Amino acid sequence: MSITFKQVGKAAELTITSPPANALSRAILHDLADHLDRMENDSSIKTIILKGEGKFFSAGADIKEFTSLQGHSDYRSLAAEGQQLFEKIEHYTKPVIAVIHGAALGGGLELAMACHIRLVSENAKLGLPEITLGIIPGFAGTQRLPQYVGSAKAYEMILTGEPINGTEAAVLGLANAAYREDELFVKAEELAMKIAEKSGPTIKKVMHLIPYARNSRFSEGLSAEAEAFGEIFGNQDAKEGIQAFIDKRKPVFKDE
Repeated sequence: MSITFKQVGKAAELTITSPPANALSRAILHDLADHLDRMENDSSIKTIILKGEGKFFSAGADIKEFTSLQGHSDYRSLAAEGQQLFEKIEHYTKPVIAVIHGAALGGGLELAMACHIRLVSENAKLGLPEITLGIIPGFAGTQRLPQYVGSAKAYEMILTGEPINGTEAAVLGLANAAYREDELFVKAEELAMKIAEKSGPTIKKVMHLIPYARNSRFSEGLSAEAEAFGEIFGNQDAKEGIQAFIDKRKPVFKDE
């Protein structure tokens, strides 16, 4: 199983178990969707903790899987598939708490940003490094990151590909709070239990109402991002960036 499940009281814990980096393959995304579907109408679960096993929350999408895709339509479909799952999480009827240690990069950060609450370790690395591979974020990273850190910081993070640490993420509003790694998971469980004590129907109403505050052009932005994600993979620089990643070397981009 790529996602393991455990229930503690009225909180569920979902753990990404795909060592060493917990890369988000399509199989993991499907497994996560299946767990969410199963828990949706389970009244014994009021809140969900999402975390990663080992050293990382998730270091990103499964880049090697990209090499099996062919052409614009395949890449666009992949982006749309990830976007739909993360939209499902954002509109989920139960609060999902992302607990980030080690790193949440690329698709890992995009997954965390779809969650309702993010707790991080102070030394965790959070970023969208896709541009270093000659590609762009495809799971709503270009649309969600500006909502949390503002457009200026989002431009900087996406265009440089450089991550920020957990402490800075909390200051910017990308995370709710930053803790020492040895206390992070305890704090997450405490928060989950505090929420789970509340009325189920009331929680559900809050989960329904808060997304109304989101920018009305978000769906339009998602569509444009998926289309661009598909287009960019037709470029030679994208092919070079992905191959360089697999070869563990620095890419040589030719702006084409």
